[in-house]
Amino acid sequence: MKIPVVNLRAIEPEDLDVLYQIENDEALWDVGITNVPYSRYTLHDYIAQSAGDIYTDRQVRLMIENEQRQTVGIVDIVNFQPQHLRAEVGIVVQKPWRQRHYATAALEKVTAYAHKVLHLHQLYACVAEDNQVSLTLFGNAGFQRSAMLKEWLFDGHDYHDVVLMQKKI
Repeated sequence: MKIPVVNLRAIEPEDLDVLYQIENDEALWDVGITNVPYSRYTLHDYIAQSAGDIYTDRQVRLMIENEQRQTVGIVDIVNFQPQHLRAEVGIVVQKPWRQRHYATAALEKVTAYAHKVLHLHQLYACVAEDNQVSLTLFGNAGFQRSAMLKEWLFDGHDYHDVVLMQKKI
């Protein structure tokens, strides 16, 4: 398996279309905290208002670029807890770029960033129990299964269990 080279960069106004596509992809709503579409105006406002400071925003959103400088996805550090130096990590790779190991490369890079730059002690991810691709991704990156959160995600019809995965960094 050849891991591609990726660059993580700050979100720019030019990323509005990519952000709009990802945030409004109903297939992703089951694993996130939203279930309503975002308008371009709201997302434009989010980009403009973001301080880019984890202590102010309690999150950092980074765009994932491949070697050709194409945006292939987004990696988020959210739910930052400064007292405990931990945060949640989430990754979305756009459909045309999936199964090419971009998520692996981005997770490796964001983990190093969280440790070396943000000085976090721990990252965690909440992964749907039936999302084998993501469970494998985080497991291969050294995240350990630490708990089962029963009926944690609701897809509009059913509740689904989540595996809490943690990594000391």
